[in-house]
Amino acid sequence: MEFGPDLNGPGHLRGALSPRLAWSHPGLTDPGNTLLYAEAGGRIRWGGIIWQAEPDGGTMQLEAAGWSSYLHYRHDLDGELGGRGPYVNADPCQVMRDIVAYAQSVPDGSLGITVDAATSTAKVGSPAEPWRSLWWETPVLGDQFDDLVKAPDSPDYTCATWWGTDRRPVRRIRIGFPRLGARRTDIAFTSGVNIVGHTPVTYSADEYAQVVIASGAGEGRAQQRAVDAVRNKRLRLEHVLELPEVRGRDVLAKRARRERAWRQSLGHVEEITVRDHPAAPIGSWQVGDDVRVAVRDEWANWSGWCRITGYTIRPETDQGETAQLQLEPAGAHQYATAT
Repeated sequence: MEFGPDLNGPGHLRGALSPRLAWSHPGLTDPGNTLLYAEAGGRIRWGGIIWQAEPDGGTMQLEAAGWSSYLHYRHDLDGELGGRGPYVNADPCQVMRDIVAYAQSVPDGSLGITVDAATSTAKVGSPAEPWRSLWWETPVLGDQFDDLVKAPDSPDYTCATWWGTDRRPVRRIRIGFPRLGARRTDIAFTSGVNIVGHTPVTYSADEYAQVVIASGAGEGRAQQRAVDAVRNKRLRLEHVLELPEVRGRDVLAKRARRERAWRQSLGHVEEITVRDHPAAPIGSWQVGDDVRVAVRDEWANWSGWCRITGYTIRPETDQGETAQLQLEPAGAHQYATAT
């Protein structure tokens, strides 16, 4: 078995049941209808819905995904999310809650999913172009939900599960703004300590730049523009960031500075495998956290801050319980309080 959450995605579980369990209890492997939980030590570590069950020799292979995956199998058949829209200068967090509320308001449509009451300063929809959900386009609710977190200044989400006070599983979509997670100075991942196996470090100048030219709204001489540049004794490399929706010069300058800070880092680690260790016990981090990673081997002597965008727990390996973490450069993010 392996399982884990994703940043701005449902997360996944892959595993297998022995035939006696699958045959004796067919409801255990009813795709699209059976909820599945991974529990250890009295704590629910993952929860989701079985979407596929396939016999494979002496086992029944299972694939499941977290709560937001359900929205990808639902459509807006009434328009404007059942009269909740259209939206003008709306908080995407509220639209996300309305999407889930609409999905669960239809007969036989409720999974008992709750959504965080978070708010953000991001906006969707304008007086000229409201955010709309038109029934004749049969929009997929999951696509609408995921589109709301794609903009750079949008909130983050992930799926989570835990025991409620009534000893029933709480099925929650967690929302964070300005982001999920926090910069963690209490844990670290280091070669020879808790990183296991070989970890490649990619060095590429294809995306490197010390100069970012951000272009905003307008055309010709009236176009908004902001340039963020530094000199660091390297050959000058430039990148154009096109943001036609941005009208404010201060916002444009902020976006250019953020992009430049990200592009100025050379050397990226996309994935590491770690074992349970006091330096960072498995379960001590969450999706969205920034962690310090240090890779030391015959090819690399690299360290930097990386953001956890997802991870997969494998309870039984030759190294004991391990976690495979998906990473991206931390960049110049803002940081919410760890929860």
